[in-house]
Amino acid sequence: MVIPEPQPRKHIHTRTIDYRGYQREDNLWDIEAHMTDTKTYPIRNNWRGQLEVGEPLHEMLIRITIDNKFCIQDIWARTENSPFKICPDIADAYKNLIGIKMGPGWRKAIRQKVGGVRGCTHLTELLFPMATVAMQTIWPLLSKNTKEKNLDKSPDRAPTVLNTCHAWDSKSPVVKENAPNFYTGSD
Repeated sequence: MVIPEPQPRKHIHTRTIDYRGYQREDNLWDIEAHMTDTKTYPIRNNWRGQLEVGEPLHEMLIRITIDNKFCIQDIWARTENSPFKICPDIADAYKNLIGIKMGPGWRKAIRQKVGGVRGCTHLTELLFPMATVAMQTIWPLLSKNTKEKNLDKSPDRAPTVLNTCHAWDSKSPVVKENAPNFYTGSD
């Protein structure tokens, strides 16, 4: 699919976000995020002085270490580049997330611990999609290991993703094919 041709325009800003999931040798998992904001023109910053084209105005990194149950065992956050000198000072506040489980209530738990002035807007925003990245990292391998040990999930247990999106609507052909016991369509 090709994006429709836009109106004439000028590139001004780029935000790049990279998420990665890793399996560790100690049976834990690392989920990492790296975000940068750059401009296509030089800008003046009161703290850092002149920022040249492509030099990050923002650059934040965060790593969450979780177990197989998606519970945070450790977290590391860092601000490499920021518009204000005090921005990096809040990174240690993210240790307050240790013990929280990724799943229902994930965003609410984040906001309670590091929302608003208790955290950094950019580091906090990076956390929200980390649960999805963790699922994409961990579930395929755990499912493979379960199948290899003949411990397949019970057909009486609803898939975790049931009714979480259009494709996994209980009336969809995806559910009919992959979780027929939970299919509620008309045919």
